[in-house]
Amino acid sequence: MINNMPMIAVGALFVIGLYGVLFKRNIIKIAIAVSVVESSTNLFLIVLGYRTGGSIPVYTLAGDFKKMVLPTPQALTLTAIVIGLATTALLLALIMLLYKHYETLDVYEIRRLRG
Repeated sequence: MINNMPMIAVGALFVIGLYGVLFKRNIIKIAIAVSVVESSTNLFLIVLGYRTGGSIPVYTLAGDFKKMVLPTPQALTLTAIVIGLATTALLLALIMLLYKHYETLDVYEIRRLRG
């Protein structure tokens, strides 16, 4: 059970974020929920790349070919962090424009005022 705890945390974060995206009306809360989903994705990549007793993936420092962690999930996580930052910045800029135009953050109200 304890070995599955990181995957349970990933699933819980994803479900919380998905709930926020699907059932919240405030656009700021939706943006926060998207950020939580992105965090669950990053945690999933970190969990996939973890090896018990693994060393850094630098062959010159590894010594006698110990178990090394995979560098691919680490690179994917760094890339996902940068993409998540750009996505969040774009989302917040769009939210600011929507608020200037409609003067509300409620999704249903914006949909009603569309035109």
